This record gives sequence, structure tokens and C-alpha cells, in this order.
Amino acid sequence: MCPTGTSLSPATKAADLRSAFEILDVDHDGKISHEDLKTFYRDAGDDVIGTMMTVADSNKNGYVEYEEFEEVVKRNNREGGVMEDVFNDMDRDGDGKVGHEDLRSYLSSAGIQVNDDDIKAMVRLGSDTDDGVTFEGFLRILLLAAV
Repeated sequence: MCPTGTSLSPATKAADLRSAFEILDVDHDGKISHEDLKTFYRDAGDDVIGTMMTVADSNKNGYVEYEEFEEVVKRNNREGGVMEDVFNDMDRDGDGKVGHEDLRSYLSSAGIQVNDDDIKAMVRLGSDTDDGVTFEGFLRILLLAAV
């Protein structure tokens, strides 16, 4: 449900988690709703959004509060999971890297308009080369974008 990395300090992770939570909380009401996720993940079907909510909404009130979000992220770090699935979906050619065209295609399908310079900057954030971003680099991009 959310981006995290394993190479950041605990203090940085906490700040990045809060930022990532605030990005997913599209209407800024302090909790993530089904509608927030649907807005953010425009290409995802209701079944995928429903699964995300079921996994994260531990108190079953229909919303994901920050504490629930944080728990999902910690569990995701231990088990792999949702973000790896998102990465694999973005990796349209299946080469284990998200390249320029992969990013453009995915962001466009999510309704996010970016130019070539934006995409090049994202790839540079996640990789030392221009040939694409690995899963670890992908997490780094998301964390840096959330700050």
C-alpha cells in the first residue's frame, strides 16, 4: 500500500512514512479511504482497492489511519508485498527494471502527467545508470517523492 525502503535511518523512515501517508490521503482528512486510494491508483480496479483496504484497515472502520498504515508498511518490509506487485505491474517488459517508457506508460495510465525531464530525474533518483530502476531504486524514488 505504501512505499518504503530498507536503507534509510529510522528517523528518516518515520518522516517518509508520514509524507507517504499524507500523499495517499488525497482529501487530507487524516485517514485513507477507499475513495482516496481510487483517486491515487486510478488504474486499479475496485477489487484491488478493496483488497488494499482489507489488508490495511485492521479495526474495520472503513478507513486506514496512520497507525494502521505504519503497520502495513512494517509488515510489507518483512514480507515483500504490495509495492513489489506495483513494481512488477510497472515493469511492462518484465526485465526487472522500470525504464523510461515503463514509467511514462504507468504514470500516464494513473492520470499523472510528466515530461521527459521529470522521468529522467526519477530514473536518476532510483538508479546510477539510465537503463532503468530496480525494485530497491523504485522504493527510493517513492520515498524521495513523498518528502
